[in-house]
Amino acid sequence: MAGRFFDQWKIGDRVVHDIRRTVTETDNLLFSTMTHNPQPLHLDAEAAKASEFGQILVNGTFTFALMVGLSVGDTTLGTLIANLGYDKLVMPKPVFIGDTLRAETEVIALKPSKSRPGAGIVTFAHRLMNQRDELVCECLRMALIQGSGS
Repeated sequence: MAGRFFDQWKIGDRVVHDIRRTVTETDNLLFSTMTHNPQPLHLDAEAAKASEFGQILVNGTFTFALMVGLSVGDTTLGTLIANLGYDKLVMPKPVFIGDTLRAETEVIALKPSKSRPGAGIVTFAHRLMNQRDELVCECLRMALIQGSGS
């Protein structure tokens, strides 16, 4: 199990996630169609070419989901009880097909659970950067995590 238990986290802990991902046209196409998102900027090369970006934009919800997914192995794999919410999601730069993305996580808050002895809520600040080290997505994730004695 790669994830950490609640009592193993400290405020200020930082993780640079090893897995990187180059976004493909197939990723964007499948995610957009699976989620019934018909936005031409994601699916129509000619419409995207005529936009201010000049090319297809990767679906932002894919970008967000990838950021969280890249973090799971080092944070909550095997220790998660439930994700409680996401907050302050921002996407300051666009993601394009062919961008290679990497994630980093910092623990910014810890709160023991009132109803589950040993467990607690960890607030993670997730950040996703492209190959040019530009921030493309960030958010806070609140996760209820098992204690090591649970």
